[in-house]
Amino acid sequence: MRDYLRVLSRRWRVIALVTLLATVAGVLASVIATPEYRATATLFASLRGGDDTSQLNQGNAFTQARVQSYADVATSAKVTGPVVERLRLDMTPTQLAERISAEAPLNTVLIRLTVTDTRAARAARISNVVADRFAYVIRELERTEGEQSTSPVRLTVTQPAAVPTAAASPNMPLNVALGLTMGLLLGLGLGVALEAVDTSVRNTKALAECLAGAGGPPILSSIVQDPRAVRHPVSLHDDVHCPRAEGFRKLRVNLQFAEVDQRPKVIAVTSPLPREGKSSVSVNLAATLAEEGAKVCLIDCDLRRPSVARALGLVRDAGLTTALVGQARLDQVLQSAGSFSVLTSGMIPPNPTQLLGSTQFSTLLRTLAEQFDHVVVDTAPLLPFADTAAMGPAIDGYILVARAGRTSRSQVVDALRVLQRVNVPVLGAVLNAAPARGDGEAYSYAYKYRPKQKSTARLTALVSSRRAVVPSRRSHATVGEGTAVAGAGRDAAVEVGHTGESS
Repeated sequence: MRDYLRVLSRRWRVIALVTLLATVAGVLASVIATPEYRATATLFASLRGGDDTSQLNQGNAFTQARVQSYADVATSAKVTGPVVERLRLDMTPTQLAERISAEAPLNTVLIRLTVTDTRAARAARISNVVADRFAYVIRELERTEGEQSTSPVRLTVTQPAAVPTAAASPNMPLNVALGLTMGLLLGLGLGVALEAVDTSVRNTKALAECLAGAGGPPILSSIVQDPRAVRHPVSLHDDVHCPRAEGFRKLRVNLQFAEVDQRPKVIAVTSPLPREGKSSVSVNLAATLAEEGAKVCLIDCDLRRPSVARALGLVRDAGLTTALVGQARLDQVLQSAGSFSVLTSGMIPPNPTQLLGSTQFSTLLRTLAEQFDHVVVDTAPLLPFADTAAMGPAIDGYILVARAGRTSRSQVVDALRVLQRVNVPVLGAVLNAAPARGDGEAYSYAYKYRPKQKSTARLTALVSSRRAVVPSRRSHATVGEGTAVAGAGRDAAVEVGHTGESS
């Protein structure tokens, strides 16, 4: 049952679309179809003569046995031919026979003749004429040859056909219900089929199994899907307590234990294919590393389709390529993104692979590694281009980003093999755009486990009040007293910082 519910949650768009199309098809079929009317005449079969009870019982049993055969006579040419001639119908006797249905209920002597036509009045008229002609043909068939007496069987019209007031078909409620049911069944079948052939990694469990099978690294973190990420690329600037921000903090903490003997300073973030979120992970990783006070530089080395400058609102034309070709010094093209520095891509060169594999690029990274605590490198997609592998000698470690529901298992394995050939450590993997409820219920609790607004307001007021007190003391203090006040101010700042962190 849980598997079917998982299929519903993942493929509900496909199921809803197929169901909607089938329902619309049912409505269109009802609207386009020509209305048809049905008129029914009822006849009663009986035997002539018979006065005592025994004869009546025998006659009743005989009639019940015969009426089952009479029903087939209603569509014979002896009935339909004269009816076509009498009413001057624009159809052949065979076509008229297709519109006639005869029914003889069991254990009764009743025969119901139903005629279907596109006109209500004509259906009733044909039904009544067919009933009269049918009774005449039966009397002729039951008449004994050479005998001038009347037929022992008598058919009497007990209920003439009336003009129908509503069309018998199409039945729109029935067609809509059938379309809805068939669409739902087809949608479920299609959803199950798509789920069966889907090879993408959808949660951390699937990614962990894929990495373990290929001898790859562990998963450092999973970043929850957040629709606000498009408008707010840096999650820390949007909501410091949102699940997405906590996912990047988890990445920062786990990254510290990735290589204990030699902690990497130059970290390249890559992905198998485009549109898997490597640039978003790079930007937020730089912001998260800078959150703890470290000096961080983010470099946009995706010289195929750079996106860091656009995401952070910086100038792209002067950056990495500008410094590599010697048109500007490195300190002249570094830009600030608030808590961390950014070296944008610069002008897109015609030979990105050769440029990123050059000695000048390695020298530039070593220079930045000496100036900053961490250097985060956003790279080009790994499988389509050789740029990421070419910069391997200058990189301390790679982080592989996979997008939930998009990156396939084979793509993850192929990317790992490329990185393993470079002989540079793969520090770990990150599952981007993970479902909020796909890896347990941890993310659902993250929205509830947040600081209260009143506590945050009191903390802000406390910080403001203490900032106001310190200058006032300094303004009235002597030179000797200034040292004590400054020390008290530092103690207060430490206390406020500790309070803010614990909240």
